[in-house]
Amino acid sequence: MVRPNRRSAEKIPLFVERQTYRRRRLVDAARALPVLGVLLWLLPLLWAVPSEPTSASTGLIYVFSVWLGLPVIVGVLIRAMHRRSDSPDPEDEP
Repeated sequence: MVRPNRRSAEKIPLFVERQTYRRRRLVDAARALPVLGVLLWLLPLLWAVPSEPTSASTGLIYVFSVWLGLPVIVGVLIRAMHRRSDSPDPEDEP
């Protein structure tokens, strides 16, 4: 059995920097966005309840709202990622 070196174990930080953590969460959100989009587009399939029929216009408005909303969310995420990468961390300054 190979035991880890004490020096290497001491160099690994337990927590990452705040800026790195937030950047990773933004990337995670960007990776999850296509899955969210597919789930939102499949949601009208669950509307087919026999007791209350849904009009086609309501379904089309929903689908196009999702279709327009996803690029807006992507734009917000991209802008936030660029802002995080461009701004210096205030804790790094002396």
